[in-house]
Amino acid sequence: MTRSKVNYKMKYILTFIVCIFFINAHGQVIPVRTLFVGNSYTYVNDLPKMIADIASSTGDSVYYDSNTPGGYTLQLHSTNSTSLSKIATGNWDYVILQEQSQLPSFPPGQVQTDVFPYARMLDSLVNSASPCGETVFYMTWGRKNGDASNCVNWPPVCTYSGMDSLLNLRYSMMADSNSAFLSPVGKVWNYIRQNYPLIELYQTDESHPAVAGSYAAACTFYSVLFRKNPTLISFDAGLPAADAANIRDAARAVVFDSLLSLHVGEYDPHAGYIYNSSGLNQISFVNTSANFLNAIWDFGDGNTSSVLNPVHQYNSSGIYTVKLVVERCGKTDSLIQQITVGTVGLNMTEIDKGIELIIGNPVHSSLFLSNIACSFDRFRIYNSEGACLMEGILNPQNHEIIVDFPTGLYILELIGSGLISHSRFLKIN
Repeated sequence: MTRSKVNYKMKYILTFIVCIFFINAHGQVIPVRTLFVGNSYTYVNDLPKMIADIASSTGDSVYYDSNTPGGYTLQLHSTNSTSLSKIATGNWDYVILQEQSQLPSFPPGQVQTDVFPYARMLDSLVNSASPCGETVFYMTWGRKNGDASNCVNWPPVCTYSGMDSLLNLRYSMMADSNSAFLSPVGKVWNYIRQNYPLIELYQTDESHPAVAGSYAAACTFYSVLFRKNPTLISFDAGLPAADAANIRDAARAVVFDSLLSLHVGEYDPHAGYIYNSSGLNQISFVNTSANFLNAIWDFGDGNTSSVLNPVHQYNSSGIYTVKLVVERCGKTDSLIQQITVGTVGLNMTEIDKGIELIIGNPVHSSLFLSNIACSFDRFRIYNSEGACLMEGILNPQNHEIIVDFPTGLYILELIGSGLISHSRFLKIN
């Protein structure tokens, strides 16, 4: 890849960082774009607006749109022209999918047929239209005293706890199988019912949310969408201050303290690399990063690259600070390591001429040798800075050496009968 393309990608990342600084410095906030695809559990008490009001109280911003016809299922949304056109608009940061309130708690066979395929279909449409967006599954709650209308035919939903646990399970399965985020509103409701039983979450129909129930949902979504502590929220939605504070604390305990278990952050870029000497002052880098589209290497000697797994030639031996920055959809992560190039601190001029005696380089927990001359009876292992980490006697019957070292480059020295041989090896975990 040419240097001009390398510089372009580096400028892209630097521009992203500068933009973040500008937003913070000037108080201008880019709204989080959200689309709600659901039914009355979303439109009652205007949940999207409540989330926007909550975000505004913390200095954040939400732009939202929705399609939430009463009683709608994901299957109905999968053929609804309004839902499909709104998803296809694209450029959404988050698309929230909410199934009909009872359907995910039904028998496994019915859920496999009537729920999961349409969750996958809609998630696929979201991913296609908004490659940098995330699907969020809106876990709803069990009815206050269970689902009386389906109790006779499906006893597990006869109680709140039975119905709620099934909803919890099925929404978790949808999020897991589609690599999507989970907004565990039902779990927050459960926490509130157990710890603050005087807070009324339900309307009189024992199904739809009262204002407190929608507020619990909004606090949950705020924590998921912004990855922030909901106790920072100052908007109370007209609730008694103590109730609002307790609801926010419930969302903190259930959501904010366990974001990764909800897949929030799991799909962010994660930088990682290992390296090995591939010649005199030449280092081969292996990019082990995850969830990234672009990679920028800074080799610490004034040179950069955007090659996935570069091989870099240094002009001289020394200790260099190598930085890898990976990026996807404006999110970045970096890893900085100091690497030793050449034989700094180790007076061995024949290392690169040593006989390669190591079987299976790189190695994991054991280093195996072959074709060892009888004259070699001892060994030493050095790190790349020349420090001796291990020495011992070679077993003539078993040329295996256990190497309990961190990932990195090492040097094996074989000694015996006036002879010395050196070989490099890469240890990986």
